Amino acid sequence: MITGGTDNHLILADVTKYGVSGKQAEELLDSVGITVNKNLIPFDTRKPLDPSGIRLGTPALTTRGFNEDEMKRIGGLITDILKNPDNSSAHETVRKEVRAMTDAHSLYPEL
Repeated sequence: MITGGTDNHLILADVTKYGVSGKQAEELLDSVGITVNKNLIPFDTRKPLDPSGIRLGTPALTTRGFNEDEMKRIGGLITDILKNPDNSSAHETVRKEVRAMTDAHSLYPEL
């Protein structure tokens, strides 16, 4: 996290310590069902289309009823992917867990 905390529902994180760019992180996470946006960070030296950071928001999760412990787990899943960008087995494990979590928090449970 860039600032050590947040006052709203948005989080900006520098992902370069994992050896990936914000663009790569966005693509990796999207492939397992986690949506983030690539984003420039303060004093970023990378190009805007391939920045150093990602932006995460929590409104979609809270709308679906995810709780604090589940948010922490999602953070762990994000870290698992960023630490293992080329590990297809880890990606499949995370993809299945993301699917199970979203199935447990259906957008339209009455349907």
